[in-house]
Amino acid sequence: MESEVEGGVQAAREGELESSAVVAGDRELTGAESQPEETGAVSEPSEIASAGGGAETDPSPECVNADSAGAASNDMELEVSGADDLSDGELQRMLAALLFASPEPLGLARLSSLTDGAQPARLRQVLAKLEEALGAAELPLRLVELAGGYQLLTTEDQAETVGQLSRVRKAERLSPAALETLSVVAYRQPVSKAEVEAIRGVQAGPLLRALVDRGLIRVTGRAPVPGNPLQYGTTRQFLEQFGLSRLKDLPRDGELAQG
Repeated sequence: MESEVEGGVQAAREGELESSAVVAGDRELTGAESQPEETGAVSEPSEIASAGGGAETDPSPECVNADSAGAASNDMELEVSGADDLSDGELQRMLAALLFASPEPLGLARLSSLTDGAQPARLRQVLAKLEEALGAAELPLRLVELAGGYQLLTTEDQAETVGQLSRVRKAERLSPAALETLSVVAYRQPVSKAEVEAIRGVQAGPLLRALVDRGLIRVTGRAPVPGNPLQYGTTRQFLEQFGLSRLKDLPRDGELAQG
């Protein structure tokens, strides 16, 4: 009997030990499984976010400065014109050829477009050198500023020689009445037909039409008076034909009196 009791007590003790061991094992397993999940949930996503997001959204100042410098250098390369590669001698030869071949004066803007964008300041310097070179070479050519541009013309001492080329053509001369009308328009422009007639004292309609047909004057607008009559002014061809660079070069009253 006592042996049975002792066996039951021993079995009960062994059962308690096994249950405590199972509980302890469960606790260890629970702690081991929960700890990695907490560590991964907190640390790993934050580290990934900081590493990935920082590289994409916050570029370093050195990268930004390098990109800006590269873009600025590209812009500077685009701004450089082809004329910068030309020496003054090459540009001078180009200008001489253009002015010799052109039948009309060429302005600085036109010359710039024909010489790969040469700057006006440089064109003036090279044109001045060209004028000096023509004088030093003693050629019967001269560079003149005419009608707001530049043109190569023969020297005055060769006028009679060159005139032989056009002797076969009938000289187109203006009558004294046409010259008077043209003078009124040149000095009083813009001027209407009534104003020209008031100054000259005769009809001016036919003469004005003839001057328009010859390209010496043009209609510039209408006068702000009753009837809004047409107003007339001179043309660029007028400046070229009379050897003037601009209207300010017209002789003044004192110069006319001395002449």
